[in-house]
Amino acid sequence: MMLHAEHLTKRFAGVTALHDVSFELRPGEIHALCGENGAGKSTLINLLSGVHPHGSYEGRFEVAGREARFRSIRDAAASGIAVIHQELACIDEMTIAENIFLGREPKRWGVWVDRASAERSAAEELAKLGVSIDPSAPLRSLGVGHKQLVEIAKALARHSRILILDEPTAALAAHEVEVLMTILRDLRARGISCIYISHRLEEVFDIADRVTVLRDGATVCTLEADAADEAVVVRHMVGREIADLHARSAPPPGQTVLTVVDLAVTDRGEQRLRDISFDLRAGEVLGIGGLMGAGRSELLMHLFGVWGRRTAGRVVLMGHTVPLDDPRAALKSGIALVTEDRRRFGLLLEESVGFNLSLSSLGELSRAGVIRGREEAAANTHWFESLGIKASGLRGIVGRLSGGNQQKVVIGRALMTRPKVVMLDEPTRGIDIGAKREIYALINRLTADGCAVLLVSSELFELLGLSDRILMLHDGAMSGTFNRNDATPETLMRAALGAAIPTRRQ
Repeated sequence: MMLHAEHLTKRFAGVTALHDVSFELRPGEIHALCGENGAGKSTLINLLSGVHPHGSYEGRFEVAGREARFRSIRDAAASGIAVIHQELACIDEMTIAENIFLGREPKRWGVWVDRASAERSAAEELAKLGVSIDPSAPLRSLGVGHKQLVEIAKALARHSRILILDEPTAALAAHEVEVLMTILRDLRARGISCIYISHRLEEVFDIADRVTVLRDGATVCTLEADAADEAVVVRHMVGREIADLHARSAPPPGQTVLTVVDLAVTDRGEQRLRDISFDLRAGEVLGIGGLMGAGRSELLMHLFGVWGRRTAGRVVLMGHTVPLDDPRAALKSGIALVTEDRRRFGLLLEESVGFNLSLSSLGELSRAGVIRGREEAAANTHWFESLGIKASGLRGIVGRLSGGNQQKVVIGRALMTRPKVVMLDEPTRGIDIGAKREIYALINRLTADGCAVLLVSSELFELLGLSDRILMLHDGAMSGTFNRNDATPETLMRAALGAAIPTRRQ
């Protein structure tokens, strides 16, 4: 075995994060690690990669037949283990070559950094991945997908034999995912082993040889990928059957609350949105689909007043024109946005859960500029309990929560403003199957209470399952509108690709 772990147990202040976990990785194997947020995946990764040093846990593991007693990440790297984190550990201000050889810079006469040698070697490592990038270019010039490939090249330059990839496709476009999958298959053929962690089960079954499921810090099972399917893995992950994950209980739609007519928007002088028209009714979910760059997030951000300059069209909420560029006024008028990037735009990670929950409602919770503490605490407690946020309490630091619970905090803050329209931009990105199910149920609760929902999602089956109507975008313009019963994955994809489909305002 390339890696063999047995009876691993890790405790934090009385909380058992891992309990008697065993795990194996074969040479040239891609082994998927699945589980809900909080199942123990991150703890296991940190243990195997030296973040949790030997002696801080029970059990043992071997790398290539030798017992590992790592005292640090450096020890793990020296044994051939590298982690490609979801939040990439790269430095934008440095060149690509400098990132690849950071801490291991080739030297001239043992003193001066040999930049030419570093760039030649970096080009060779990138070429092994089939990537043609100028190694002297600054890393900030690359997109997320290419930055991830630079991280893989960095690991291979260190002669790593085991790659641990944590949610590697969470921020990638579809074509970038295909490139990554091709590279991983090539690495497998070269005998490099990978531990692959993802909430996207379709990717797991596309790339993995075996799947190990963790639940509540323990190993539930290890399955041969070709002998299992998504339903089996989901059942092991959550400990129950999920018959219909996207169950939509749609109430009869009410009156029109939001009207967009012939909207056109520019950004830095470039036309980004054009000829967009739709109505949104109370109790309705209008899905917004399209490929990366189609303008989905930009549409929501513009409606919220934080992006772009409107050059044509009008936006009307309950008979009143929505302000052009004032998110505070948008909130006050009844529009709330749950942003795609919760860690960057949705949360203050070093602050408490309570601080983040009430942040958008402080005007209503204050008198003469002084926050009414009891009212704030009561409102925070209501949403904390209503959304089932799993944290030590309102004073818990939000940056320490799982992705699903962080997303609940962002949604809770939006709902505390009592909106008429909730705009959800990729609300289930990067969260586990159980947390997804809770957010789907919440969407049903919102519409049952008469709230209108604009939902952006990259997952076609999520759009199909949750939306009453679907509006597809292509290159900043509408490419098709569909009723729930008329839409199929094929018709939605054709519209996303810009195929000629009649578009009508509904």
